[in-house]
Amino acid sequence: MKILLDTNIIIHREANKIYKPEIGQLFKWIDNLKYSKYIHPLTVEELERYKDPKALDTMSIKIESYNLLKHQAPLGQEILKVSENIDSKDNDINDTQILNEVYEGRVDLLISEDKKIHTKANLLGIADKVFKIQNFLEKVISENPELVDYKVLAVKRVDFGDVDIKDSFFDSFREDYIEFNKWFNRKAEEKCYVCYSDNNLTAFLFVKIENKNSESYSEITPTFTPKKRLKIGTLKVSSNGYKIGERFLKTIFDNSMQYGIEEIYVTLFTKRPEQEQLIEMLEEWGFIYHGIKTTQNGDEKVYTRSFGKNIATDIKNPKLTFPFLSRQTDKYIIKIEPQYHTELFPDSINTKEDKTKYTENEPHRNRISKVYISHSQDRQLKSGDIIIIYRMGETTPKKYSSTITSICIVEDVQNNFGSFEDFFNACNRRTMISKEDLKVSWWDKYPNNRPFVVNFLYAHSLPTPKPTLDDLNRLGVIPDILNMPRGFIKITNDQFNDLIKFAYKL
Repeated sequence: MKILLDTNIIIHREANKIYKPEIGQLFKWIDNLKYSKYIHPLTVEELERYKDPKALDTMSIKIESYNLLKHQAPLGQEILKVSENIDSKDNDINDTQILNEVYEGRVDLLISEDKKIHTKANLLGIADKVFKIQNFLEKVISENPELVDYKVLAVKRVDFGDVDIKDSFFDSFREDYIEFNKWFNRKAEEKCYVCYSDNNLTAFLFVKIENKNSESYSEITPTFTPKKRLKIGTLKVSSNGYKIGERFLKTIFDNSMQYGIEEIYVTLFTKRPEQEQLIEMLEEWGFIYHGIKTTQNGDEKVYTRSFGKNIATDIKNPKLTFPFLSRQTDKYIIKIEPQYHTELFPDSINTKEDKTKYTENEPHRNRISKVYISHSQDRQLKSGDIIIIYRMGETTPKKYSSTITSICIVEDVQNNFGSFEDFFNACNRRTMISKEDLKVSWWDKYPNNRPFVVNFLYAHSLPTPKPTLDDLNRLGVIPDILNMPRGFIKITNDQFNDLIKFAYKL
């Protein structure tokens, strides 16, 4: 397979100073999979204009280790139209020529961190062939689990003092904030969230609860009105293929629920691609631009997100108001077999399960966004509907070992797939089921009744002890004590309310 590497990837890889540590993991995977690394002649020209003379000498030697595309594909009418609408600089036009190589099929994939390249790939219908580092790592890790030869530790809550401030992971913070080391050391006894990959720090999160009228916010324009807020004080996630960003978002939302927060906010610079990507992720989950924070370190952008039970939920795009749900939608119970349950819902682990089995941060465990695959004839689910997760029991009597564990929100439903590859791409990285099993046990099982996919958001884990099948029978949610109906079990608003009141002891 031919992998074309954009100029920004080569600069990050071959510069004297490593700006993106995940580059090493990217190249390791490309080599392990025996893919061929290609660069475009325009990349060589751009590198020759690189500002750092020391880095230039180094890169001039190192780029000889890449395959150089000998012939450039001519630009067709369709890609020229896209270029005319989007490109405004010479570099943009060069990027279009690089993108054209994958559009014309001269290379198989393109890896780039450039936002405009991905916008153009979407317009050209080749988004599935153009990857950011994070997306590429997710893809290859999920498709090649046998090649993952190291452990990825789960997100942990630790003291600042337990984290090595000298770690190069924090270099970007030191560049952005003059007093970063002093600020970090003052926090020694406070809590933060970390994730290590192969013994390297790859993700860090610090959140702060700010009570109403406790902060002046004088540096923020326009100023904030008094509210109880959660500030995302420090957040950085290196691309590692394990969707830690969504896992940290779940942590942020869980803290906001616990402390009765009215608004979440974050201030951040936009100096590097990783910061731009963080903004993209936040916007995807409902954060909007508010204004500017002016400090001695420069101007930071401020993004906010309303939070609380009184916000109007967005049924068509539930990510924007997650984890809140609408009671005006349909409600369904769906069954999950025990071997799949905790892999998909790590926060809803059964008290009798061994938690040490779930310390590897595989992509499907960390995602808020997950999939449910079914052959059911009941395919009427729609965006905003509520699904209640029923974990099937392992021991008899099942009425005591089967439990309701989680509340989720339907994002969308995908049906009528044209091919197995379309079906696989809809499931990939959101499920623990291997590609082979998706083919044999799902796609090929009923040729006249192909499976469909429900994309949903993992919103709430019910408190322990969780309602059992026996409880459902007594509440009248599932009236037959001997049988659990097949497929999606639709319940009424009253039944759902009874279940929630019972689970939360209301």
